[in-house]
Amino acid sequence: MFEFLNDKNVKMGELITAHAELVMILQRMGITLGFGDRSVAEVCQRHGLDPDFFLLICNVYSFAQYEPSSELILNTDMSALVPYLRNSHHYYVNRQLPHIERHLHHIAEHLPDKVAMVLSRFFEVYRNEVLAHFGHEDNTVFRHIEALQNGQHDDTYCMADFVENHGNLEEKLGDLVQIIFKYLPESVTGDDTVDVVYDILQLSMDLNRHSLVEEKVMVPYVMHLERSVR
Repeated sequence: MFEFLNDKNVKMGELITAHAELVMILQRMGITLGFGDRSVAEVCQRHGLDPDFFLLICNVYSFAQYEPSSELILNTDMSALVPYLRNSHHYYVNRQLPHIERHLHHIAEHLPDKVAMVLSRFFEVYRNEVLAHFGHEDNTVFRHIEALQNGQHDDTYCMADFVENHGNLEEKLGDLVQIIFKYLPESVTGDDTVDVVYDILQLSMDLNRHSLVEEKVMVPYVMHLERSVR
């Protein structure tokens, strides 16, 4: 039996300590460190967030089996949803991918030219796929949501299209790790080799949880908006 996160009065520091993975979402929520002994409700209030929204995202991010009810989603202030998702994209594109790429370049210096080329090309194709995926969401999906939130009818896009076409970004990261495992010579040692595998696995997990937020929160919420503004 899992105990989900529902207590708005728990200290934010205690929550993050107990669920260390949640430190990843703080900056995406616009929450800075230094919250002292303040509760979740107090920290959220200081940053203009609905604590119910914060805990909703925490639960989806921490527990793969968590299924928020339609009632909870519809009774939660979702004004921070698009900014949170945009900030997540910014983190992946401008922080995580360049960080992994630097490690891969260092590793490639120790590989046979053909293997180094395969590794670099695989990552380049993956990065371009991620950029296209996020670009579509930033410029089409999120703008659709913002229009609906402003009470505007928008028939240029619908959430059913998102559900039908939403791709799996983390699967190819697993393939990238397997390439490293298969072709990296045993003679290549150093922090870069371990760091890049850890960072790729961490990114894969993070992207999986990001997808869960979109599927379990964004999709039902937006489908409700679409019905409401018809």
